[in-house]
Amino acid sequence: MNTFPKILLPVALFSCLSAPVQLMAKTQPPEGFTALFDGESMDGWFTVPEAPQKAWKVDSKQATLGRSYRGGYIWTEKSYGDFILQLEYKISRHCNSGVFFRTDPKNPVQGGFEIQILDSKVMELLGPGREKHANGALYDAVAPSSDPAKPVGKWNKMRIRTKDDSVRIWINGTLVAEADLSKWTTPEMNPDGSKNKFKTALSKLPKTGHIGLQDHGHNVWFKNIFIKEL
Repeated sequence: MNTFPKILLPVALFSCLSAPVQLMAKTQPPEGFTALFDGESMDGWFTVPEAPQKAWKVDSKQATLGRSYRGGYIWTEKSYGDFILQLEYKISRHCNSGVFFRTDPKNPVQGGFEIQILDSKVMELLGPGREKHANGALYDAVAPSSDPAKPVGKWNKMRIRTKDDSVRIWINGTLVAEADLSKWTTPEMNPDGSKNKFKTALSKLPKTGHIGLQDHGHNVWFKNIFIKEL
């Protein structure tokens, strides 16, 4: 969600990034995919400078990457445009997190896109009118058609496909949201007339950027993170 404080990263951090080494994952990627997380290290990812070893933890026995201490988003070193991203996630109680893509890490709230990860119990507390913030939403732009997520503490599968202006999201094999970004032509406005947070029309946002995992103050875990560039 868009209440997370803006994180300003040093320019030097970005200037030193180079194409990452091809990672070897513990789990074999699907055909045509490559691993973004090797299950043993944070190679290929970066986060805020202060105590990153406390913010995100790798459990090499379980081959998971988890947020365990507030420390900011974590980002792929490489940028991606058109792709299929597959990953598994598990949330804690009342968890709010997300998967960012085509995003500027220096301005994640306004400089890219987020697929929401949210405990369904939080939606019950929020009440009606917040459907574009539900689990599986293209955050603040498209509400999910359903919530096939498993209960807190269970692993879920997410699949994101981006191609030009097309974005599609699946949770546990169910297509829950899709968008044609070319229809978003007005800042702070969705095609259905509802307001959104974006000061730039979604059709005008960059078509490439980093993939990020969000720290929004709740513990969340990821594994089997694979990508296929299109």
